[in-house]
Amino acid sequence: MAHHDVHRCLGSALFGADDLAQLELWVTIARSCGWWWPREGECAVTERPAAVHVEPVAGSAYGESRVHREDGPAVVFRDGWSVYAWHGTAVPSWVVESPTADLIAAEPNVEVRRCAIERLGWAEFIDQAGLTLVGSSPDPGNPGSELRLYDLPRGSRTRLLLAVNGSLERDGTRRRYGLRVPPWFDDPIDAAGWSYGLTGPQYALLRRRT
Repeated sequence: MAHHDVHRCLGSALFGADDLAQLELWVTIARSCGWWWPREGECAVTERPAAVHVEPVAGSAYGESRVHREDGPAVVFRDGWSVYAWHGTAVPSWVVESPTADLIAAEPNVEVRRCAIERLGWAEFIDQAGLTLVGSSPDPGNPGSELRLYDLPRGSRTRLLLAVNGSLERDGTRRRYGLRVPPWFDDPIDAAGWSYGLTGPQYALLRRRT
């Protein structure tokens, strides 16, 4: 629609009269509402958001932005429906408004857990969760980064491996992840290898992990 509208404004339309009439209807709808989905005999139309909060993506080639807000919903509609987002990742409202170690521990989605821990802060999360450091080691598959293995509170069936992502994000940073691993691992190298389906000695031979 934007492509058509540019050519229309420049007087260089590439379409016939019938197509132009149809495209003009589409452009009018796009100016008047948000997303819309035409179907056979019916059409779903949405209002535009009342507020959208974004942040620039560092290092992006074309000045891209992503939805993000640290103190409330990132996208708000007039009927009260909203979307929470943490640095471009859609998350439940508690991640932004009231993250706690208990809620994080109960969350099955690793990306949501990562966002919630970032919001809370790793130091605060480790303190709230009562984590005890079992061991740490330089990450052989990720030079310059460290693997840290934590014991969870008594009664847990897992331990927590804190690792740094092997791949750079679009903004040039590397995210930290808390991965659940079996409780019998005492060596963070063995725990990291297990997460890749490898033994510890096999993982130690990696040149670079992603």
